[in-house]
Amino acid sequence: MNQIPEIFRVVPVNNFIVLATVLFCIGILGVLTRKNAIIIFMSVELMLNSVNLLFVTFSSYKSDPAGQVFVFFIMAIAAAEVAVGLAIIVMIYRRIQTTDVSLLNNMKG
Repeated sequence: MNQIPEIFRVVPVNNFIVLATVLFCIGILGVLTRKNAIIIFMSVELMLNSVNLLFVTFSSYKSDPAGQVFVFFIMAIAAAEVAVGLAIIVMIYRRIQTTDVSLLNNMKG
């Protein structure tokens, strides 16, 4: 029998969905409007975490641990992304002395 966890009696699932949607939209705005590579990088991480929040919410609501296992793999991939992404940002900063992505066009050829 599928029992609904206690947290969903206090805080409805809709609130988690709204929170994750707002976080994802903030991440999209950060990626589309910012020129600093580090801010863009943080916005992508914010979007990943909003998706993780939804996975954990629905996994808990359905009492199925598959969503939480999937979150573990997303976090592992995000950690690898952080390592590679920050290394690329450091190399770009060493070359052009800024993290402004609009200046990366000058690096062609």
